[in-house]
Amino acid sequence: MIGFKKKMFKKAGLPPGTLIHVGEKKAEKIRIQLFDYDETHVQERELEKIEDCFPYKDSPTVTWINIAGLHQVDVIEKVGNHFGLHPLVLEDILHTDQRPKMDDYDDYLFIVTKMLYNDGDENRLLAEQVSIVLGPNYIISFQESEKDIFDQIRDRLRKSKGRIRKMGADYLAYSLMDAIVDNYFIVLERIGGEIELLEEELVTDPKPDTSQAIHLLKHEMIFLRKSVWPLRETINVLEKGESDLIREKTIFFLRDLYDHTIQVIDTIETFRDMLSGMLDVYLSSVSNRMNEVMKVLTIMATIFIPLTFIAGVYGMNFKYMPELEWPWGYPLVAGFMIVLGIGMMVWFRHKRWL
Repeated sequence: MIGFKKKMFKKAGLPPGTLIHVGEKKAEKIRIQLFDYDETHVQERELEKIEDCFPYKDSPTVTWINIAGLHQVDVIEKVGNHFGLHPLVLEDILHTDQRPKMDDYDDYLFIVTKMLYNDGDENRLLAEQVSIVLGPNYIISFQESEKDIFDQIRDRLRKSKGRIRKMGADYLAYSLMDAIVDNYFIVLERIGGEIELLEEELVTDPKPDTSQAIHLLKHEMIFLRKSVWPLRETINVLEKGESDLIREKTIFFLRDLYDHTIQVIDTIETFRDMLSGMLDVYLSSVSNRMNEVMKVLTIMATIFIPLTFIAGVYGMNFKYMPELEWPWGYPLVAGFMIVLGIGMMVWFRHKRWL
């Protein structure tokens, strides 16, 4: 929350449409990758300058321009000026804390999604914003870093696998969103494995670290829920919208993508309920363990109360105590104390307090 306030502070007092990068710098330099293709050919290029992609705007083929890195505001501004993007669209692209959404600007559609993936080194959840501009024959995607999950799509374009080269830009936009949603299942699979391990640990030997792990997973599930719930609405609007940029053939695939999103949401809700129950089990386990410790200490104190009383009485050493001169006084008192302690232990076991 503190980090979010610091990010928002950059935009405080500025007019709408002001272009300023709000977020972390996740790339040293901007990487511009271009795919231009139709059913018979494909061209792949790494562009040095953003101006090199401008001639493809009116190309009869389908063009995918992927821009990785958002910290150079002038590059984003040049793209917006050439492709006629609204200043508020450019502002949302540079503001990386956007919720998933879809805006229809007649000539193009603007889609915001959250790309989530597992960090293999630290086994934690990483996220970045992916903004997609869908035009009549082009796709412009904006990422925060070079790392993404679109390699399979690039491979399908290179090798003409499936129907991607036979369809239009709307199908490419669907493919990008489908890759993002499919990767949610991989993230959930990792979280499901961690939940199973935590369940075993709760049953066998719950530790303070267990509670911390549960809280971390709950935070991840909250972030997942915030990322997926608005995406469901976005896909639903794309499916039922009246934009001419979405062809009827692509609508069938969007329905399937909507079903996948519902599956992700159901899994998230299930995991959230499981984690809440696990936290309750952990607290109950800790409470039961504390009760067991307190029961043992209470029984020990109860046994020693009469023994302490007897020892206190015979430890007063008054001159005229009647038992003070008895030759067998000490053995008798000690034996009585032993018998009393053993008798109390037998009584406690009979009452099943031990």
